[in-house]
Formats: sequence, structure tokens, C-alpha cells
Amino acid sequence: MKLEGISAVVTGGASGLGAATARKLAAEGVKVALFDLNAEKGEAVAKDIGGIFCEVNVTSDESVDAGFEKARAAHGQERILVNCAGTGNAMKTASRSKTDGSIKHFPLDAFNMIIQINLVGTFRCIAKSAAGMLTLDPVGEFGERGAIVNTASVAAEDGQMGQAAYSASKGGVVGMTLPVARDLMSEGIRVNTILPGIFDTPLMQGAPDNVKQALAASVPFPKRLGNPDEYASLAVEMCRNSYFNGEDVRLDGAIRMAPR
Repeated sequence: MKLEGISAVVTGGASGLGAATARKLAAEGVKVALFDLNAEKGEAVAKDIGGIFCEVNVTSDESVDAGFEKARAAHGQERILVNCAGTGNAMKTASRSKTDGSIKHFPLDAFNMIIQINLVGTFRCIAKSAAGMLTLDPVGEFGERGAIVNTASVAAEDGQMGQAAYSASKGGVVGMTLPVARDLMSEGIRVNTILPGIFDTPLMQGAPDNVKQALAASVPFPKRLGNPDEYASLAVEMCRNSYFNGEDVRLDGAIRMAPR
């Protein structure tokens, strides 16, 4: 798919993987709208790339609808959606206190929150963006209308202790990739998902140096954290390459996560 001159929406676009992807798309001549809750960072990135920022909560139909309305008013209907909005938490399914022997389990509201943001939020944006893409004229020899890229995690396949909610949410993103691609195949909309390993994102940058060094050393090759630009490069290729469809691709330096 030719990228120059078309429009894109990147969720979680104010920082990390989303910001890197927004910048790389803009460098390809794409008009980019950023969806995020962090207005300060989002506005800064949008200004840098000549895009537009939309304050959006992906767990809200009304907020997502308003975001798409603003983005489309500025840039027209998007042909690209990249879903990077997400979060995580960590707690064992059930555990016993080492001090007093008391027992607790993973709070269900905390579990549901991660599912709502990472899985339902991703699907909400996919469904609403795809519906908009259906209004577009197909382009190219085979009638392509758009491309969607989702963000899962290697935790979808080898989640660690305490990651039941996070792994379930990201596993859901992986699990729906092929069915959604099949749902949209007759409309010329492609769907792919990236499973990042350990990346040097703002969240990771807050970790102590010894922790980051240990994580980098655990990667088979190259022994370092992933660079958000490397994620962005793959996301852009998934948009550009029209034979890329229905795929879940690990981007992780061959790491396989240990239990803890």
C-alpha cells in the first residue's frame, strides 16, 4: 500500500512504541492523528510531526468516537490504524502471606481493567476504524482499503508469574487477529499483530540500571533492549507490504520468558 498522502491513527501515540510509530509514519508522508490520555506529551509529538492530537480513552465508546471524528475532520478517513495503547499490572492469581499466613487472590476489578484497556480497547478501535475504512474507495490492483496493526506481547505466549491479566489480554489480541483479518478480507482491510519483547520504553527507562542490564543480558541476540524504532519499522512494513495479513509476529531477539 502506498503510504504517502494517506491518513493514520495511532493509539497510545504520545510515547514509547506509539510515538516511534507515529514519527516513522509521518516521515513516510502519512498524516497522523495520535490517540492518548497524556495531552502534554501527545500535543508535543503531534507538533513535531505535523499531526493532530486527540485525547482519547480507549475504554469509552464516546471518547473513541470523538477521537475518530476529530482525526477525520482534520485528515480525512484513515487507511491505517496502529493500536499501541495498553498497560499492565502484576499479581499472583492467589497467594499466601509469608508474615501472617493470610490468603488473597487477584482482585477481579484489577483483572477486568487490564482486559478492558488492552483487549476490548483494541477491538473497539479496530471495529470503529474498520467501519470507517469501508467508506473508502479501494486502491491498487487488488482493491485495498486499509491496514491495521495491533500490539500484543511475548507475554501472550510465555507470560511470567503475576501476569495472568496482562497475558490474557495480550493473548486475546493474538487470538482475534486472524478472525478479524478473515472478517475484513472481502473489504480489502489487512490485520496483523506485533508481539514485542523487552523494549526500552518510558516505563522501562524508570527501572534501575542493574535491572535493565539484567534484562538486556537475558535476550539471546542481540543482548540489549529493543528500540521503539525497531517496532515502528515493522509496523510500517506491515502497512506497506500488501501481502502481510493475518500474522502474529514476535519481535524479541529470540527471548523466551522464564517463569519469573
